[in-house]
Amino acid sequence: MKTGYVAATITVLIWGITFVSTKLLLNTFTPVEILFIRFAIGTIALFVISPHILKSKGWKEEKYFIAAGISGIFLYYFLENISLIWTSASNTGVIVSTAPFFTALFSKEKKNKWFFIGFVSAIIGILLMSFSALEVSQSSLLGDFLSLGAAAVWGIYAILTKKISTFGYSEIQTTRRSFLYGLVFISIAMLFWHGHGDARNIFTASNILNLAFLGIMASALCFVLWNIAVRQIGAIKTSVFIYLVPVVTVISSALFLDEPITLSSGAGTLLTLLGLVISTK
Repeated sequence: MKTGYVAATITVLIWGITFVSTKLLLNTFTPVEILFIRFAIGTIALFVISPHILKSKGWKEEKYFIAAGISGIFLYYFLENISLIWTSASNTGVIVSTAPFFTALFSKEKKNKWFFIGFVSAIIGILLMSFSALEVSQSSLLGDFLSLGAAAVWGIYAILTKKISTFGYSEIQTTRRSFLYGLVFISIAMLFWHGHGDARNIFTASNILNLAFLGIMASALCFVLWNIAVRQIGAIKTSVFIYLVPVVTVISSALFLDEPITLSSGAGTLLTLLGLVISTK
């Protein structure tokens, strides 16, 4: 089995749980604060792993790092975190998994019939899971719309990542550079977002563990693995693995947030997995 497929699988398994961690942290932190702490930890971790500074070839390459920082680091997670305020973790996980559609839409790579057959299967599964979530929870259309916006932004980021992978730098260096630009825009957003106030018990074991999980595992580790997958198997095939995210999210949300798994969500899970297998054929 190719390393790229393994890297993509590990990444989406971890990312599927991030919706639960973020949902729990929203009880204490604002969406922007979670973003800043998460990617600050991730950036520091990557500096520890590889302190060598990336020296790009000027604006010719730097503009892609800036665009990746804006799209995949700032906008995607900003929209995703805000959506979790108005909708369930499982619902958000389902909707953002439509990102492969946008990746395929923006990409010039060839798509064969298996991709579209698998995509249809996965979309039907995603719709079943989404309708199930709407039936059993008080989800907001605003939250769903923001989640869909995040999926579209990720499609752009996937294409940018593919381009950056051709520059010849290590995955750690390119990921860290995108993180740094993302942090710049996250910092700007923090200036305009009012926090919860000063009387917050932020140093709880739950908060520390969830922030460490988001910063080290879901950010530093997973973004490097994701870039490896994109370089080895391409942007479209890698993004197809996002179909696994709602499966992991629905299960983890049921375990940790008591969000119910219905017959519809179960059927949707099976169709989503079937779509993943067919699309990667």
